[in-house]
Amino acid sequence: MVEKVYPMTAVGKEKLEQELEELKTVKRGEIIERIKIARGFGDLSENSEYESAKDEQAFVEGRITTLENMIRFAQIIDNDGVDADEVSIGKTVTFKELPDEEEEEYTIVGSAESDPFSGKISNDSPIAQALIGKRVGDEVTIATPGGDMQVKIVKVEQN
Repeated sequence: MVEKVYPMTAVGKEKLEQELEELKTVKRGEIIERIKIARGFGDLSENSEYESAKDEQAFVEGRITTLENMIRFAQIIDNDGVDADEVSIGKTVTFKELPDEEEEEYTIVGSAESDPFSGKISNDSPIAQALIGKRVGDEVTIATPGGDMQVKIVKVEQN
């Protein structure tokens, strides 16, 4: 079975490693303590504190497994062979929506570290797919669920 590869920046991998360490060393211990206290309340079948702690434990253990898998199969993006003005994973791209000239800026990252609310979009997203490989000055049509969007790339920066 072929495992999924997770493209990411070195900074993104480091953040995942920090989250994993926090979950293993701090969060696990906190949850175990909550379970121990909740057991002391008596009948476990009607103990909401116990159920809540067990649910959180299951979530944390699942997240630990996911993070370990992502880190194990991480592929650090190397942009050494990519031109400075070419859009690729690990770079921040600024473009203007045409014709209204509204400017938007996104950092293209691997799906493991994407966070659209902070301007980090997955390389699998429609916007990133349309922009990767393009250069400053290129006009690009991006197919979105709301219809096609025409943009002009104005700046590409290495992070």
